[in-house]
Amino acid sequence: MAKTKSEKKWYYKLRSKYRLVIFNDETFEERLIFRLTRLNVLSVFVSLAIIFTSLTLLLIVYTPLKEMIPGYPSTYQNEKLIRLSILADSLEDELRMKDLYFDNIKNIIEGNDIIEDTNTMILENDVLYDTITLQSSQQDSLLRIEFENQNLNNLYLPEPNNNKEKQRNIKNLSFYSPADGIVTSKFDLSKEHFGIDIVAKHNAAVKATLDGTVVFAGWTLETGYVIGIQHKENLISYYKHNSVLLKKVGEIVKAGQPIAIIGESGELTTGAHLHFELWHRGAPVNPEDYIIF
Repeated sequence: MAKTKSEKKWYYKLRSKYRLVIFNDETFEERLIFRLTRLNVLSVFVSLAIIFTSLTLLLIVYTPLKEMIPGYPSTYQNEKLIRLSILADSLEDELRMKDLYFDNIKNIIEGNDIIEDTNTMILENDVLYDTITLQSSQQDSLLRIEFENQNLNNLYLPEPNNNKEKQRNIKNLSFYSPADGIVTSKFDLSKEHFGIDIVAKHNAAVKATLDGTVVFAGWTLETGYVIGIQHKENLISYYKHNSVLLKKVGEIVKAGQPIAIIGESGELTTGAHLHFELWHRGAPVNPEDYIIF
């Protein structure tokens, strides 16, 4: 029973009310009066401790003050660690390449097969087009002269009869858009502009408009890298100003298959775009009459 009374007495003490009075030192006038309990005072101190602890954590997490804590890494130290890690990886690759070089020398002397570095091999389909550099040579110059002296557009003599019937036959074909972009220059025979210009994304793929066979893939001085495809119904399509050609002469392509990469090669260009031409029986036709761009 004595223990129970002492517990009740402690509980009542915790909730006992007290008065805090602030007097004027000269007149002893009561200026402020606070009615408090021990429980209220304890709650106030606990709340203040939680608030100050939260503010301190926020300052440490979201401000540079955390770098002043002993043992905490700074931003400069993190950047330095990253640079050192990259440097270590580079040194490891260099050492591996040197070891491979000496091993291959040993294999050559002993008559064994040469070991290839499979870690640095790039698959044929994973070509990095941004790293491709274009270089001209004497063979390129001879090829340009040879191509410029050819009349590639007259593979078939134009036939004046039944023109409307031939156009209907062409419209029955299912053409594929050679590039996803905006047509910036229209077909205009009066200006000798025998095709349309399409502006597309950088390094976008140029696609074959119909099934066919590549009849030309090379370089010209004015239009850069050009690829020409022979289709059925005596149709030929040309794709000019490319940066890279993905197909060779004699290869068979399908409609929608990538054949080149859009670029700005050649003298007659003011920016990266595709110049697309469509020829029927030796005469140019407007691609927009048959293809939706």
